[in-house]
Amino acid sequence: MTSPLLLAMPGNEVLTEEIGSALGWKVGEIEERRFPDGESYVRVPTRLDDGPVVLVCTLAQPDEKFLPLIFASATVRELGASRVGLVAPYLAYMRQDRRFNPGEAITSRLVAKLLSQSFDWMVTVDPHLHRYGSLSEIYAIPTRIIHAAPLMSDWIKRNVAQPLIIGPDSESEQWVAAVAREVGAPYSVLEKVRRGDRDVQITLKDMHPWSGRTPVLVDDIISSGRTMIEAVRLLRADNWPSPVCLAIHGIFADQSDELLAAAGARVVTANTVPHSTNQLSISRLLTFALLEMMSHP
Repeated sequence: MTSPLLLAMPGNEVLTEEIGSALGWKVGEIEERRFPDGESYVRVPTRLDDGPVVLVCTLAQPDEKFLPLIFASATVRELGASRVGLVAPYLAYMRQDRRFNPGEAITSRLVAKLLSQSFDWMVTVDPHLHRYGSLSEIYAIPTRIIHAAPLMSDWIKRNVAQPLIIGPDSESEQWVAAVAREVGAPYSVLEKVRRGDRDVQITLKDMHPWSGRTPVLVDDIISSGRTMIEAVRLLRADNWPSPVCLAIHGIFADQSDELLAAAGARVVTANTVPHSTNQLSISRLLTFALLEMMSHP
């Protein structure tokens, strides 16, 4: 079988090179820019044969990336690709999984339908499933989910001497408990009431039995960051050591990375979304998943 060709959508070059180097796969180019009227221009200058092609595109800030990605997928098929796969380290449009108010678009299903029509398979990292049991409920193509929690546990063990693992809410307790168990540290969870996208009320449980430990706030995603910012503020007011905020996906809307740093936190993320806080590399986990996907016709 012809070796797969990896193509990085703009902004995904570093991760794509890491994957290509690990697997010995060729890495090609995609050119993408905007015409003055805002329309997308997409070109695949790399010569294609009749083998499989894998597009790498994290979908943070998805509206500006989605159409070029769909155009690129269609173009490589027209140029001869036998199969087209997608590596989406961060998968957007998962929050709207039902109609909370009459007339709302269920965008998670709509995006899943469009991606399923454009790709033969997909690999992603810790999607925020909410009320879905699995991606197969909305995706019509084979999907593979990579779990980055082991990377978080390894980082904590190597970098924090006496951690106290803290989860964002009661729904995270099972996941947080698993991280704490792997680290060999105690854990707690916050009590959270969300009033809106940027309005949360946080209450700390009694954690004084673990006084002196370094709080490590863990979550799958930092989006607006309001939960972590408020938690850091409360911890610092209660004279805890400077916290660490550890997440898989760092979206950092509203400059929340700067706000967390200003509040006194150290922020660490995985490289599912390129950012200066990236310290956990998912490339090795992705190579295993890609080999698995390519082994199936």
